[in-house]
Amino acid sequence: MAESLLFTTARVSTFDGPRLLTGATGFFFARAQRLFLVTSRHVLQDIPSEHRPNRIEVEFHIDPMDLRRTATQSIWLFKNGISQWRQGSDSGGDIDVGVVEMDRSALPTSAHFRCFTQAHLQSELSEVEVGTGLLVVGFPLGFHDTTHRLPVVRHAVIASAFGIRFQGQGYFLTDARTHRGTSGAPVVMRDPASRDALPWKLLGVHSSRIDIGTRDRQLDESLGLNAAWYAAIILTLTA
Repeated sequence: MAESLLFTTARVSTFDGPRLLTGATGFFFARAQRLFLVTSRHVLQDIPSEHRPNRIEVEFHIDPMDLRRTATQSIWLFKNGISQWRQGSDSGGDIDVGVVEMDRSALPTSAHFRCFTQAHLQSELSEVEVGTGLLVVGFPLGFHDTTHRLPVVRHAVIASAFGIRFQGQGYFLTDARTHRGTSGAPVVMRDPASRDALPWKLLGVHSSRIDIGTRDRQLDESLGLNAAWYAAIILTLTA
């Protein structure tokens, strides 16, 4: 049996009708009896790049004893012309997190997955120090265990003062090697005091790599830093 953390995260494919557009990452969040898929907002719509999918597909395991067996659920992103995801903004502008509520009754039969909850959010921000080790769980460039349909994890550390909005935006920085396809991945920290079946703290939602326009692309390597939006926004979007 694989670790519970790997079942919190699902491969998300975006489509324009039958046409496959992109691959990304999402994870499950439960609040009371309601179930949500959390990902980056730009996975669901990104006007500057003209990325306008009208549906997504989410892959589920359907047999915890045979991880090769999976099924997908298709979710339409618009109903009567109205977007079905939730996104937020604050004083710093738009927040790159999108939440789609899922109909539990429409899930594949015997769908097997794990959910983060409000209890997994970090309440005392001062307890998390710069340099703290993290994991980013996702599907970089679509890469994963194609036999057992499981994501991979990348090691990361917190690279900016946690609890402080970096440059006035609602995210903190991580130092990690990431790729396209990781957008929407949960950024988690091990909780050694937890006795929960999912002993992790959900700190953020990975968005994208950070770069600077003044970098000389011939002389300077990329920064290797990433934006992770604070997970507290999920409570607002699922209220």
